[in-house]
Amino acid sequence: MRRVRPRASRILLVLSLVLAALATLVMRGHLLRLEARATAAGPGMALLVARSDLERGTVIEPTMLEVRSVPARYRPPEALAAPEQAAGRILAADVRAGDAVTAARLAPPGGPVAALIPVALRAFPVAAAIPPGTVTAGDRVDVLATFATGQPHTETVVSGAEVLVVMAGQGLDELGAGTTVVLLVSPEVAERLAFARAFADISLAVAPPTSAA
Repeated sequence: MRRVRPRASRILLVLSLVLAALATLVMRGHLLRLEARATAAGPGMALLVARSDLERGTVIEPTMLEVRSVPARYRPPEALAAPEQAAGRILAADVRAGDAVTAARLAPPGGPVAALIPVALRAFPVAAAIPPGTVTAGDRVDVLATFATGQPHTETVVSGAEVLVVMAGQGLDELGAGTTVVLLVSPEVAERLAFARAFADISLAVAPPTSAA
């Protein structure tokens, strides 16, 4: 004698089949929307990004970079697509991990210092008896000149000059220690610094960091 399935079981079976069909339709619709969105964004294009945080002045090596695929509409202007396009170049600005490496973020070809100098400014090296690690690139310093001849006095040659490069252990050899700090200054300030370096003792005073606007 054939066993008859209860009416409630048949209803539950039908409901489960209907729900499964609805779930399939919902998932298919979601995938179609994603596909349409990707198509609207454009085809995938190669984008060169930084593997880790990179500081201004870094000489780029291929191992510092990776290539990702992004929709064309999200690719920034002047974006690079391959590590060899940036290898050996110098960063003109900080780049965070995952950020695109663009031509605008690369310094013009040149030496490691010259490539970082903005138009109309000059890089001026100043030797000072400060411990290594006291200042770093991006800090601001005042340059003080102490004149011992004539009427002895100390004057501030420049205030808030930006530190471009720090070369620890160089300069002031007669003192057995020292640091050479390369500052970004105008040509006029460079002349005043040259005069002070020739006739006075140079000291640096570290300024507080400027607050973000």
